[in-house]
Amino acid sequence: MDVTMNRPNIAVIEGVVALRSMLAGLLTRSGFDVSQASDLEAFLALRKDRRADVVVLGPSNVDSDGTLDSARELRWMVGNTPIVLVPATSSEELAIAALRAGVNEYVRNLSQPHDVVLSVRRCLANKTHAQDDQQQPFQLKGLDQMIGESAAMREVKSQLSKVAPTDSNVLITGETGTGKELIAESLYRNGPRRNKPFITINCAAIPDSLFESELFGYERGAFTGAHHSKDGKLKAADGGTVFLDEIGDMSSYGQSKMLRMIEGREIQRIGGHSGTRVDVRIIAATNRNLENLVAENNFRKDLFFRLAVTSVHLPPLRERKEDLPSLLNYYIRHFNQRFGRAVRALSQSAMDCIVAYDWPGNIRELKNLVEAIFVELPSPDVSVAELPGRFQQRCIAGDSASREEQELLVGALLATNWNKSKAANKLHWSRMTLYRKMARYNIQRS
Repeated sequence: MDVTMNRPNIAVIEGVVALRSMLAGLLTRSGFDVSQASDLEAFLALRKDRRADVVVLGPSNVDSDGTLDSARELRWMVGNTPIVLVPATSSEELAIAALRAGVNEYVRNLSQPHDVVLSVRRCLANKTHAQDDQQQPFQLKGLDQMIGESAAMREVKSQLSKVAPTDSNVLITGETGTGKELIAESLYRNGPRRNKPFITINCAAIPDSLFESELFGYERGAFTGAHHSKDGKLKAADGGTVFLDEIGDMSSYGQSKMLRMIEGREIQRIGGHSGTRVDVRIIAATNRNLENLVAENNFRKDLFFRLAVTSVHLPPLRERKEDLPSLLNYYIRHFNQRFGRAVRALSQSAMDCIVAYDWPGNIRELKNLVEAIFVELPSPDVSVAELPGRFQQRCIAGDSASREEQELLVGALLATNWNKSKAANKLHWSRMTLYRKMARYNIQRS
């Protein structure tokens, strides 16, 4: 039996012979069986002998105006087979167009060809996982596995891999709903204190009157109702990790007490006469700009520097929209298991709405949207009509805003005889913003 039949078959479609050979050679050396085709017609002929497990589309399949007709046609031809797009140059507009065309993986930088291999392997892994889901119940992934392979998330993962093994304090920043608590738990589970306690303290929820008793504990008789001694949360975390959530909302009183604990590594119960040593790693998180709060004298500078020994910033979902398909697939599998459904995906029009939306609530809002879809007994391929009513209204509002912006852009270009600098000034935009908008709306001078 031919051993290549036991290896995944990767089809490379590229019109430039040298580039096609380079991609094919790279994949062959990585242990894959590779088929080569110059265009879609040649690829169809190849499929008669053996179907591809993953299809890699080379740069010649991206039209000069940035459209992806070849990718759309290929998606119709191959059904659910994963598609990896390798463009010659990358842009945000092209990445979004690729998602809408049904591309699974988008390789941003052709100068790093190993990313092609990584993308192919992710496609194969996701395909295997999807097949396994049909045979056994889906279980939520561990906290250490964050979904998304955008450049922004790769940077976050790279940073976490360096920070987690250390014992330094960490400050996690990011908008509401970006997953700061998930990152904190991931740092803990991958850190040197993973076998010790992990204690979460919501800094915004503890009033000053209870701050010391909750965090430091108290002695018997220290105040009315103190019938016995009690350890605080910091003592309970001794040897482990303390997660200070919403640190930006901590009062000035709480900040001074926390700073003293961090500097002295010591706590004192209310009513006590001596301190107790504590050894904890601090992970703090906030959706506020602490540097601005420091400048406004609303947050202690010395505490800020104690907390931000290392920092991790989580990008908002609107800045990594190429991760939307992976996130949607993840939550669809999760809620299929939870609700006993058999949803496959969102329709192309529904996906267009998802991609066009800016997600101010970030991943939490996306998860809530998918759950709302499942509550309404959706069909296997969710249409726009099956999206929650409020979200449909947002889509319509977004479409109206886009049409208005497009009309303003065309009007400014016509008024300035297509002088882009003057048009940008007229709209109070930068030239780069003008170019991005022109690409987004596919506006060209006839």
